Amino acid sequence: MEKRKVILVTDGDAVARSAVELATSNIGGRCITASWGNPTVLSGEEIVNLIKTAPHDPVVVMVDDRGTKGKGEGELAMETILNDESIDVLGVVAVSSKGKDCKGIPISCSITKEGKVIENGVDKCGNNIEDAKICGDTLSILKDIKDMVIVGIGDPGKMDSMDEITKGSPITTMALQEILRRKHMLH
Repeated sequence: MEKRKVILVTDGDAVARSAVELATSNIGGRCITASWGNPTVLSGEEIVNLIKTAPHDPVVVMVDDRGTKGKGEGELAMETILNDESIDVLGVVAVSSKGKDCKGIPISCSITKEGKVIENGVDKCGNNIEDAKICGDTLSILKDIKDMVIVGIGDPGKMDSMDEITKGSPITTMALQEILRRKHMLH
């Protein structure tokens, strides 16, 4: 059986939900809208079942810890999705937070609020932070995963209004496209 192709987005509040839905539509994917929530309300198993019923790939899923220390709801759901044999996680859109005691996780690249692909991380507003890592609430389990495409962005639907839904959520869209490009699914 063909594995389902999934992209995870580590944010799930109402504004992020609208931006992720629009960005997913922009790339011709399917968004699991029920996965939104701050924090994530569905279990990993429930999300996996929804992924399996999505009409086509790529399937975009939101996971959110709402700042919980340690493994919160979003990370537990992400762990289940990452470990499911029927799913191929293409990559993660890593949403930056104001994380204080953050060691950060290495990223493949980030997209600034101006739409530039850079090697450094970005802050919550989508500004270059001159560090090749990103801090976020729902990211710590990713540090142990090898060869994962991780694209950092600021707050979906926000980033000093540069990613607003009225503008087509261009930065969130670019982040999804960058994962597909790096997985050779977009040319």
